Amino acid sequence: MATQKSRSSRPGTTRGDEAVRTVRSATAGELAYTEYGPASGTPVVWFHGTPGSRRLGSLFEAAATDCGVRLLAFDRPGYGRSPPWPSRTVRDGAQCAAAVLDDADVDSAGAVAFSGGAPYALAAAATRSDRIDRVDLVSGAVPPEMTEEPPAIQRLLRGMAAATPRLLRGLFRGQAWLARHREPSFVVSQYTAGDATEGIPERAAEVVRADFVEALSRSRRGVVTEFRHAGGDWNVPFDEIDADVCLWHGALDTNVPIAGARRLESALPTATLRVLDDADHLRTLLESVPEILAGYD
Repeated sequence: MATQKSRSSRPGTTRGDEAVRTVRSATAGELAYTEYGPASGTPVVWFHGTPGSRRLGSLFEAAATDCGVRLLAFDRPGYGRSPPWPSRTVRDGAQCAAAVLDDADVDSAGAVAFSGGAPYALAAAATRSDRIDRVDLVSGAVPPEMTEEPPAIQRLLRGMAAATPRLLRGLFRGQAWLARHREPSFVVSQYTAGDATEGIPERAAEVVRADFVEALSRSRRGVVTEFRHAGGDWNVPFDEIDADVCLWHGALDTNVPIAGARRLESALPTATLRVLDDADHLRTLLESVPEILAGYD
């Protein structure tokens, strides 16, 4: 069970998306994170997508509060307010999570990972079983060997990350500028199938756009690093994961087709798969996370 040390909120600490804390770690460098939900709640680490930032966690602040969950949402290196760490590996996701937990005075926690956050959450569970005791992967990315045919845009971005990283950084700089100046549907359409805005609450669409802009606001090196990871060997020992793992995946997901999620479930010794029949990549996030957090109540 996720646990935290007996503590009260630090003097002067506020909560919510604008209350950003910074932790400096000898192993993970400098990391920014935000807490959502009650300080006394059950701790859960939030792993954002690729690209992404801590701000996506604000979508679930009300759910975290209702369920008594202390959601610790951090910017991985090279995103938002966390400086780049270009040499990091997938396995270094464990060092990042541990640094945030140490700063928050938490012994162990659950982990919720969206999309491209999946490999880093699995790495944390595999290599730091003392810190991560439950994992929920929402529309989670899968290793390249488990995907028969990645979507064309992902093949392009992975190739650019490996061969022309400077060009890819420039591409995402332009995407961030457009996201700031266009309607939220410009970003939302990247994570949905069919009508980009149908069934997506206005506030959720605004948060998704704000998350994308924040992710790329200071550096584009994080997204380049992670698209390079996505196309290579994750080097995560799945057979060493003792924590319960649940994969929440939409049958209509075109970003990460569900066939890959089924293969990942088979490769994880403690995994179960929950299929959302009428959901795509983003709608799976919106529908499943409140249920996940309620499971900590």
